Amino acid sequence: MSEQGKYTRNHPYQSAVLENHLLTDPASEKETRHISLSLEEGMTYTPGDAVGILPTNREWLVTTTLKALGFTGDERVLDHYKVEISLAEAMSSRLTLGKLSRGAVTQYAKLAPETAGLKDMVGPDNKPKAEEYCWGREFVDLVTDFPGVVKEPQQLFNILQRLTPRMYSIASCLAAHPGEVQTAVRVIKYESHGMHRQGVCSGHLGERCPVGGTMPIFLHSNQNFRLPEDTTAPVIMIGPGTGLAPFRAFLEHRQVHGEKGPMWLFFGEQRQALDYLYKDQLLKLHADGVLTKLDTAFSRDQAKKVYVQDRIQERSAEVFEWLERGAYFYVCGDASRMAKDVELALLDAIARGSNCTLEAAQEYLSNMKKQKRYQRDVY
Repeated sequence: MSEQGKYTRNHPYQSAVLENHLLTDPASEKETRHISLSLEEGMTYTPGDAVGILPTNREWLVTTTLKALGFTGDERVLDHYKVEISLAEAMSSRLTLGKLSRGAVTQYAKLAPETAGLKDMVGPDNKPKAEEYCWGREFVDLVTDFPGVVKEPQQLFNILQRLTPRMYSIASCLAAHPGEVQTAVRVIKYESHGMHRQGVCSGHLGERCPVGGTMPIFLHSNQNFRLPEDTTAPVIMIGPGTGLAPFRAFLEHRQVHGEKGPMWLFFGEQRQALDYLYKDQLLKLHADGVLTKLDTAFSRDQAKKVYVQDRIQERSAEVFEWLERGAYFYVCGDASRMAKDVELALLDAIARGSNCTLEAAQEYLSNMKKQKRYQRDVY
């Protein structure tokens, strides 16, 4: 992966927010938003690329953390590039205040090695205890539970990780939306240890990113997730939830350029009535023949949960038939469970389709990988 053009994570483009609206129904358990951001002339991307967005920590968290530390925020510190800024600015845009890491606990404990409770979380033997403590907590919890440890504001740069950009799969084709980059973002919000929490970047995009405002962004190339060079090659796309994003870009690309390769999408979410992302557009692409086949799995719409991997198994004979015709197979979304389950369903389809052993199916799949016909963008 590489950053493209003159704008990078260290020198982002100040992009105007053109659209920011809900993709899910207000009654949904999830909040997924469509975000459209402006590009400067000359900024380009290819379907499969990502947009990097630089968030800030929410003001409430900065203020609460400063208060817990006993600082005003006016103190002067040197950032990662030795540029002098206020502590408030450093805590807003330079340091990670969200999700507490074990590394932060270890560095914090070094400043007070004899503190009861803190020293019990240091070292490899205490890893489980430290991980249990970090779960669902943020830096403010650590400072509140073990106060008075940080004496100098500059020490925070040794304790906390740098606030990094968040990468989102691009959900648009530049030819279809000139001067824009679009993405789909699931806003993470939850309660833990008696406090309301939110994802750093998704919370920013959900609450503090109004149309007309600006966001610092850059474009990020992903050469390992590309449509086939052969525009007639069939493609199978597995994109549950916001994993749909790059496939919307693929579909728009083939539509705009009049490319005729067959396209098959498997999309999954919780409820059809509340969570069907880009429904009208997908149904129109299907009606127009750009999207040859559309299979959906709405897990909560029936007593037994159904996921994209279940749909792949139901259609295994046809999936194998497409693979034999040279189809490219793409997966985007959750790495921890979905991607593994999809791979097992794919191996099963290959084994059944070619009436072979699982070992032989794995050999078939590794050949697909060598030919770049099996591509994953998982996180």
